[in-house]
Amino acid sequence: MTYKINFSHAGSLALLAVLVWAAQALRGLPGGRTLVFALVTGAVLGLVLQRSRFCFYCHARDWLEDRNPRGLLAIVLALAVGVVGYTVVLGSWLPVPQPGKLPPDMHIGPVSWVLVAAGLSFGAGMVVSGSCISAHWYRLAEGSTVSPFALVGSALGFILGFKTWNPLFSLSVADAPVVWLPAHLGYGGALLVQLGGLALVAAWLWRGFARDAAITSAPGIGPAVPGLGTVWRNLWTGRWHYWVGGLAVGLIGAFAIVRMRPLGVTATLGSAARQWAQGQGWIPDRLDGLDGFAGCATAPQSTWFTPNALLLAGLVTGAFVAALASRQCAPRWPTWRDAVRGLSGGVLLGWGAMTGLGCTIGTLLSGGMAGALSGWVFGAAVFFAVWAGLRVKAVLRR
Repeated sequence: MTYKINFSHAGSLALLAVLVWAAQALRGLPGGRTLVFALVTGAVLGLVLQRSRFCFYCHARDWLEDRNPRGLLAIVLALAVGVVGYTVVLGSWLPVPQPGKLPPDMHIGPVSWVLVAAGLSFGAGMVVSGSCISAHWYRLAEGSTVSPFALVGSALGFILGFKTWNPLFSLSVADAPVVWLPAHLGYGGALLVQLGGLALVAAWLWRGFARDAAITSAPGIGPAVPGLGTVWRNLWTGRWHYWVGGLAVGLIGAFAIVRMRPLGVTATLGSAARQWAQGQGWIPDRLDGLDGFAGCATAPQSTWFTPNALLLAGLVTGAFVAALASRQCAPRWPTWRDAVRGLSGGVLLGWGAMTGLGCTIGTLLSGGMAGALSGWVFGAAVFFAVWAGLRVKAVLRR
């Protein structure tokens, strides 16, 4: 046991040293400060996601199957904190929001039945593969046998999305409204509506929660405030409190836009898939209107030293640091079932993320925080698909 602990700690320290070296090397590149910021932000995000087990699918499944609302309440908390943070930041950038004027780079997309279809596809992909794309990235560090196949499948799904984009754009997306709530309700009105909606969701989830002794006595729920020694020990044992994960994700999401684009974990994967597929002649060279929309941009890159690529690299590295330090990295050899689950679910995830201009991080989290109606519509479609998918799985297991 001592050998395993020392090996895990040594691996974590080695990865931290690599991060520091990479940050120093990046400072000399054009836009180096932003690249370093993205790398460090990604590393912190990866650590938080892995240690708190922050996963949209798992949290939804815990509620739908076991009536455990803690995970979904963490998502609600992340959104609420992010909405407040985004309102403060955007209010300083664009003091008077007006219809027809959108804050630059925010993930505010068109709202149509195509967006709903994208959310349904993404939610179905979560059920099949067992995670959303962001969770698959951090589960690489835990040795997941499904995640590598799911990410490859997501790239294939992106390619399929590029092939279907032009017909869908002409059919519906081109004329779909792009709705930014503060432009219609003002910052105060939009904040009130969004926080009010989140409060209603939280109250519905909380209903009966405090009376359930089995849940309130579970780890991570007790009202007592732990001491500093306990907090330090808990950093690398078990999992973090749900609320810690939700609070941290919300703060990171709001903090990120001060220096770079909103959080998103699919732009680099989508860009790589698009560049490769266009080189093979598999998809059109012209994708109507796609590059004009805000969201997880998938334009071919002349360099891969971009803030999103560094954010993603930091996320995976931070997750590896957390998984090694907590001894939760347990790789095994994949089975054919793992490969089929990952690839098939990944295709659904990729098509949904490409068509919806992002995933649960880019479209739902970053979009919802920015006051984009598209984020809330996408999120509702995703969770409906998870509910329906879990019901289908339950029927098949009988």
